[in-house]
Amino acid sequence: MPPMFVTPYAVRFADVDNAGIFYYPRFFHAFHVAFETWWEQGARRPYHLVIQEDKVGFPAVHIECDFRKPVTFGDPVEIAVGVKRIGTTSVEFRYEVRHRETGEVHCAADITKAIVDMRTFRPMKPPEKIRAHLESIRVDP
Repeated sequence: MPPMFVTPYAVRFADVDNAGIFYYPRFFHAFHVAFETWWEQGARRPYHLVIQEDKVGFPAVHIECDFRKPVTFGDPVEIAVGVKRIGTTSVEFRYEVRHRETGEVHCAADITKAIVDMRTFRPMKPPEKIRAHLESIRVDP
């Protein structure tokens, strides 16, 4: 089983709410930042090229998320990205927000994304090179 792709994430002032904790919608933004970082650094294919040249997009269609422990401004966290399942026209990603020093998982999400042809926005099977990139971070469900 390949490891999940892991990237640091800086918790900024703009990420926290009046209670001083990471505002929950910001997690979804952070997951997408990690997703794009994986394409660029892990798959060696920047996501804008996947969309613009390969004409493949990954819109989210289902999200399940567990918030386990608050994240506060300045906490040293990282985001792990893995693929749990590759379907015919969809892929299920696993995201974990972890404390960089302790490894404790603060937030975990499973996000199913459709695989679409960006010319028609219709579902499509992943091209082989895209599938290979997805397989590179496949984890056990």
